[in-house]
Amino acid sequence: MTSANQFHNALYLAFQRAQWADLRNSVPLTLNETDLANLRGINEKLSLTEVTDIYLPVSRLLNLIVGAKQQRGLTLNQFLGHTPPKRPYIISIAGSVAVGKSTTARILQALLEQWPEHPQVDLITTDGFLYPLAELKRRGLLQRKGFPESYDMKLLIEFITKVKSGDASVKAPLYSHIKYDRIPKKNQIINQPDILIIEGLNVLQTGQDSPFDTKRPFLSDFVDFSIYVDANRSLLKQWYVERFLQFRQGAFANPKSYFHHYSHLNDEESVQIATNIWDSINGPNLQLNIEPTRERAHLILQKGADHLMDKVLLRK
Repeated sequence: MTSANQFHNALYLAFQRAQWADLRNSVPLTLNETDLANLRGINEKLSLTEVTDIYLPVSRLLNLIVGAKQQRGLTLNQFLGHTPPKRPYIISIAGSVAVGKSTTARILQALLEQWPEHPQVDLITTDGFLYPLAELKRRGLLQRKGFPESYDMKLLIEFITKVKSGDASVKAPLYSHIKYDRIPKKNQIINQPDILIIEGLNVLQTGQDSPFDTKRPFLSDFVDFSIYVDANRSLLKQWYVERFLQFRQGAFANPKSYFHHYSHLNDEESVQIATNIWDSINGPNLQLNIEPTRERAHLILQKGADHLMDKVLLRK
């Protein structure tokens, strides 16, 4: 029987933190502490050292890959004698709730747009493509929010098809974490960026994951490079509970918040409720739908107990 380590060794080049940091190759750091304060998420222990050691090498790798694809496109267009519409390079970032996907996405966006080869880097999350709250209730999916079936896949595929085709002014629906719902008639406009980063729980899903024989396209069919942010399940559960506790004084304290009723809980009650949410929703979704897609990623960033990356796996 093949072990997980043997599987990783067959598919990936493994780098310890110091080895990966060496691949920065003198790329300058363009962010400062103020920038990081705006980029880091709740409960994220992100430092400039983390950016230097982990994210600058990722930025350099992606810049080389995007540059090579752009050059190949120029060569092909020269041969064919026509100029096609501008099509973005698409990067997806997957991983569990509470692993820090959003922070990773924001940092990479900030670093990649500093490269002269691709100054316009847009970022969207798949949260906006969740069915509206009323529709989730109608379908009986409120307790499965974040599971693959809770997303409007038709809308998501229509969006990514237009973006990949080079269409201008493509609309992506926006989501409010305060209202826990899609914002009606409010969109983010994607207008032919050089790079589009898409962050979400299930962005690595393929037809293999469907319980039905489906021929429809998946988001992953349109992605050029994929990243999975990884951590041990026990750590993810711990980070989720810690984040929930912090939200009581943050997002939950807002009277307009869907979860405002949680703001009055004491520590013991908060830990119990957060643990129940994890055990009934986020944990099963991770185990059934998210983790099984991990080995499809081109790059796996593995976090240790301190929220910092300790290993990087790069697909051969």
